[in-house]
Amino acid sequence: MRAAQPLVETKGGIREDIPEKYTVRYQEWKKEFLSTEAGRKQWATYEHDSRFTLTITVSRDNSQGATTGKYTWDDSGRLTAANITLGSRIDEGYPNPIYFPVMSSLTPKGSFDVIDGNILAATKIAHEFGHLTHTAAADSTLFGLQNSLMLDYNKLFLSNGRNVRDSRLVDLAQRMGGTPVEIWEDREYWGETSAMRYLHDRLTDESVRCMLFSRIKQRVDLYAKNYHERFLQVAQTSASTSRCGWQ
Repeated sequence: MRAAQPLVETKGGIREDIPEKYTVRYQEWKKEFLSTEAGRKQWATYEHDSRFTLTITVSRDNSQGATTGKYTWDDSGRLTAANITLGSRIDEGYPNPIYFPVMSSLTPKGSFDVIDGNILAATKIAHEFGHLTHTAAADSTLFGLQNSLMLDYNKLFLSNGRNVRDSRLVDLAQRMGGTPVEIWEDREYWGETSAMRYLHDRLTDESVRCMLFSRIKQRVDLYAKNYHERFLQVAQTSASTSRCGWQ
């Protein structure tokens, strides 16, 4: 069963294609996301863009996760359409800290009672909007080349005894601008900085924000040290972060 209010075909903007059974929870997640300046700014960017169509839907597939894809570019290389698919239970579950140092830091621990399921869901939405923003600014030709060659790289990697020194793999990595893992983590960390920006705006209690940002820093230092500056730029927007170890 589809949404109670049928979609109106429009050119550009945001189209919310939400199954009726998920409408209430989706509206709660959306309200939480839009309760912050960061969320409202990201939403408005695409809501008022007549040359770009963002479709948002909710699916039971990958129920605790979310994906952004189905990208479409015009002949000039401008991104014209994309889909964000939210899992039906994104208010539950925490991803691996290796590639998700921000979202994984929301795992219940200590006095984190203020962070409920809707905040977790909104953080995941912010992460997906981060993917969208980064992709819109990326070189469409390189982005497409990377997506194509990563498949070739992984296939060869699995068939050559996992020898990363294979000259064919080295050549593919040079053409892509990195190995598939490096490209993937770079994209995920753009999503994570967007999630961190949402949390910075949402957590107005400095003690709670500091506790969370300290936890994020520990995970960035452990798993994403090469991207420290990317996260530091978000942390430095808060006057309290120097006391949280972000310097």
